[in-house]
Amino acid sequence: MMTILRLIAEFFKTGLFAVGGGLATLPFLYEMGEKTGWFTAQDVLNLLAVSESTPGPIGINMSTYVGFLTAGVPGAVVASLALAAPCVIVILLVIQVLDKFKDSPLVEGIFKALRPASIGMITAALLGVVRESLLHLEAFAGWNTVLSVFNWKGIALAVVLWFIMKKWKTHPIAYIAIAAAAGIVFGF
Repeated sequence: MMTILRLIAEFFKTGLFAVGGGLATLPFLYEMGEKTGWFTAQDVLNLLAVSESTPGPIGINMSTYVGFLTAGVPGAVVASLALAAPCVIVILLVIQVLDKFKDSPLVEGIFKALRPASIGMITAALLGVVRESLLHLEAFAGWNTVLSVFNWKGIALAVVLWFIMKKWKTHPIAYIAIAAAAGIVFGF
Protein backbone atom coordinates (compact mmCIF):
# COMPACT_ATOMS: atom_id res chain seq x y z
CA MET A 1 0.00 0.00 0.00
CA MET A 2 2.84 2.41 0.77
CA THR A 3 4.33 1.79 -2.66
CA ILE A 4 1.00 2.66 -4.31
CA LEU A 5 0.74 5.88 -2.29
CA ARG A 6 4.34 6.76 -3.16
CA LEU A 7 3.63 6.11 -6.85
CA ILE A 8 0.63 8.42 -6.68
CA ALA A 9 2.63 11.18 -4.96
CA GLU A 10 5.65 10.92 -7.28
CA PHE A 11 3.68 10.83 -10.53
CA PHE A 12 1.18 13.49 -9.44
CA LYS A 13 4.16 15.79 -8.74
CA THR A 14 5.70 14.86 -12.08
CA GLY A 15 2.43 15.50 -13.92
CA LEU A 16 2.04 18.85 -12.17
CA PHE A 17 5.52 20.21 -12.89
CA ALA A 18 6.68 18.48 -16.11
CA VAL A 19 5.63 21.21 -18.52
CA GLY A 20 6.33 20.43 -22.16
CA GLY A 21 5.25 16.86 -22.74
CA GLY A 22 6.63 13.39 -22.17
CA LEU A 23 10.32 14.21 -22.55
CA ALA A 24 9.98 16.84 -19.84
CA THR A 25 9.23 13.99 -17.40
CA LEU A 26 12.75 12.56 -17.81
CA PRO A 27 14.46 14.77 -15.20
CA PHE A 28 11.73 13.81 -12.74
CA LEU A 29 12.20 10.12 -13.56
CA TYR A 30 15.96 10.33 -13.01
CA GLU A 31 15.34 11.96 -9.63
CA MET A 32 12.60 9.46 -8.76
CA GLY A 33 14.90 6.54 -9.55
CA GLU A 34 17.65 7.97 -7.36
CA LYS A 35 15.30 8.71 -4.45
CA THR A 36 13.29 5.51 -4.46
CA GLY A 37 15.72 2.95 -5.90
CA TRP A 38 12.95 1.65 -8.15
CA PHE A 39 15.12 1.93 -11.27
CA THR A 40 18.51 3.16 -12.49
CA ALA A 41 19.43 5.87 -15.00
CA GLN A 42 20.05 3.10 -17.56
CA ASP A 43 16.56 1.76 -16.85
CA VAL A 44 15.18 5.23 -17.67
CA LEU A 45 16.82 5.04 -21.11
CA ASN A 46 15.33 1.59 -21.69
CA LEU A 47 12.02 2.95 -20.47
CA LEU A 48 12.28 5.84 -22.92
CA ALA A 49 13.10 3.47 -25.80
CA VAL A 50 10.10 1.26 -25.03
CA SER A 51 7.83 4.29 -24.55
CA GLU A 52 8.96 5.88 -27.82
CA SER A 53 8.31 2.71 -29.76
CA THR A 54 4.82 2.00 -28.39
CA PRO A 55 1.65 3.89 -29.28
CA GLY A 56 0.48 6.60 -26.95
CA PRO A 57 1.93 9.56 -25.09
CA ILE A 58 5.50 9.02 -23.87
CA GLY A 59 4.84 10.28 -20.34
CA ILE A 60 1.86 8.00 -19.83
CA ASN A 61 3.74 5.03 -21.29
CA MET A 62 6.68 5.65 -18.95
CA SER A 63 4.47 6.08 -15.87
CA THR A 64 2.58 2.90 -16.73
CA TYR A 65 5.83 0.99 -17.11
CA VAL A 66 7.31 2.28 -13.83
CA GLY A 67 4.05 1.61 -12.01
CA PHE A 68 3.98 -1.93 -13.36
CA LEU A 69 7.61 -2.56 -12.39
CA THR A 70 7.06 -1.37 -8.84
CA ALA A 71 3.53 -2.57 -8.00
CA GLY A 72 2.16 -4.65 -10.86
CA VAL A 73 -1.10 -3.82 -12.64
CA PRO A 74 -2.51 -1.68 -9.78
CA GLY A 75 0.73 0.32 -9.80
CA ALA A 76 0.51 0.81 -13.56
CA VAL A 77 -3.05 2.11 -13.28
CA VAL A 78 -2.44 4.50 -10.38
CA ALA A 79 0.84 5.84 -11.80
CA SER A 80 -0.82 6.59 -15.14
CA LEU A 81 -3.83 8.24 -13.52
CA ALA A 82 -1.62 10.21 -11.11
CA LEU A 83 0.46 11.56 -14.01
CA ALA A 84 -2.62 12.60 -15.98
CA ALA A 85 -4.69 13.97 -13.08
CA PRO A 86 -2.85 17.30 -12.62
CA CYS A 87 -3.17 17.96 -16.34
CA VAL A 88 -6.92 17.45 -16.27
CA ILE A 89 -7.32 19.56 -13.13
CA VAL A 90 -5.15 22.39 -14.44
CA ILE A 91 -6.87 22.41 -17.83
CA LEU A 92 -10.29 22.65 -16.19
CA LEU A 93 -9.07 25.56 -14.04
CA VAL A 94 -7.33 27.27 -16.95
CA ILE A 95 -10.46 27.09 -19.09
CA GLN A 96 -12.41 28.85 -16.36
CA VAL A 97 -9.74 31.51 -15.84
CA LEU A 98 -8.94 32.11 -19.50
CA ASP A 99 -12.55 32.66 -20.31
CA LYS A 100 -12.62 35.54 -17.79
CA PHE A 101 -9.12 36.91 -18.46
CA LYS A 102 -8.39 35.97 -22.08
CA ASP A 103 -7.30 39.51 -22.99
CA SER A 104 -5.16 40.06 -19.87
CA PRO A 105 -1.50 40.98 -20.41
CA LEU A 106 -0.68 39.01 -17.25
CA VAL A 107 -2.09 35.77 -18.68
CA GLU A 108 -0.23 36.37 -21.93
CA GLY A 109 2.98 36.97 -19.96
CA ILE A 110 2.55 33.75 -18.01
CA PHE A 111 2.24 31.74 -21.21
CA LYS A 112 5.33 33.45 -22.63
CA ALA A 113 7.23 32.58 -19.43
CA LEU A 114 6.25 28.92 -19.71
CA ARG A 115 7.88 28.53 -23.13
CA PRO A 116 11.50 28.86 -21.93
CA ALA A 117 10.75 26.63 -18.94
CA SER A 118 9.42 23.97 -21.28
CA ILE A 119 12.43 24.30 -23.58
CA GLY A 120 14.76 24.07 -20.57
CA MET A 121 13.15 20.86 -19.32
CA ILE A 122 13.26 19.24 -22.75
CA THR A 123 16.91 20.31 -23.15
CA ALA A 124 17.72 18.80 -19.75
CA ALA A 125 16.08 15.57 -20.88
CA LEU A 126 18.09 15.60 -24.12
CA LEU A 127 21.36 16.17 -22.26
CA GLY A 128 20.52 13.37 -19.84
CA VAL A 129 19.91 10.95 -22.71
CA VAL A 130 23.14 12.03 -24.42
CA ARG A 131 25.09 11.65 -21.16
CA GLU A 132 23.74 8.16 -20.50
CA SER A 133 23.88 6.82 -24.06
CA LEU A 134 26.94 8.47 -25.64
CA LEU A 135 29.32 8.99 -22.71
CA HIS A 136 31.02 6.80 -20.10
CA LEU A 137 31.43 9.39 -17.33
CA GLU A 138 32.72 6.75 -14.92
CA ALA A 139 35.90 6.74 -17.05
CA PHE A 140 36.79 10.08 -15.44
CA ALA A 141 37.13 8.31 -12.08
CA GLY A 142 40.02 6.15 -13.25
CA TRP A 143 43.20 6.94 -15.08
CA ASN A 144 41.67 6.24 -18.46
CA THR A 145 42.28 8.21 -21.60
CA VAL A 146 39.93 10.99 -22.68
CA LEU A 147 38.81 8.83 -25.60
CA SER A 148 37.49 6.16 -23.22
CA VAL A 149 34.85 8.65 -22.01
CA PHE A 150 32.95 8.28 -25.29
CA ASN A 151 30.60 5.40 -26.13
CA TRP A 152 31.87 4.93 -29.65
CA LYS A 153 29.22 2.38 -30.62
CA GLY A 154 26.47 4.78 -29.55
CA ILE A 155 28.08 7.70 -31.36
CA ALA A 156 28.51 5.60 -34.53
CA LEU A 157 24.84 4.58 -34.39
CA ALA A 158 23.75 8.20 -33.92
CA VAL A 159 25.88 9.34 -36.88
CA VAL A 160 24.58 6.53 -39.12
CA LEU A 161 20.97 7.34 -38.20
CA TRP A 162 21.61 11.05 -38.81
CA PHE A 163 23.02 10.31 -42.30
CA ILE A 164 20.08 8.02 -43.08
CA MET A 165 17.66 10.75 -42.01
CA LYS A 166 19.45 13.32 -44.18
CA LYS A 167 19.61 11.05 -47.22
CA TRP A 168 16.16 9.46 -47.11
CA LYS A 169 12.96 10.89 -45.75
CA THR A 170 11.45 7.74 -44.24
CA HIS A 171 8.88 7.08 -41.56
CA PRO A 172 10.11 7.41 -37.94
CA ILE A 173 9.24 3.75 -37.35
CA ALA A 174 12.07 2.85 -39.74
CA TYR A 175 14.57 4.69 -37.51
CA ILE A 176 13.19 2.99 -34.43
CA ALA A 177 13.54 -0.40 -36.15
CA ILE A 178 17.12 0.36 -37.26
CA ALA A 179 18.08 1.53 -33.79
CA ALA A 180 16.43 -1.53 -32.19
CA ALA A 181 18.24 -3.88 -34.59
CA ALA A 182 21.57 -2.15 -33.94
CA GLY A 183 20.92 -2.33 -30.20
CA ILE A 184 20.35 -6.07 -30.42
CA VAL A 185 23.33 -6.70 -32.70
CA PHE A 186 25.80 -4.47 -30.81
CA GLY A 187 24.46 -5.19 -27.34
CA PHE A 188 23.25 -1.76 -26.29
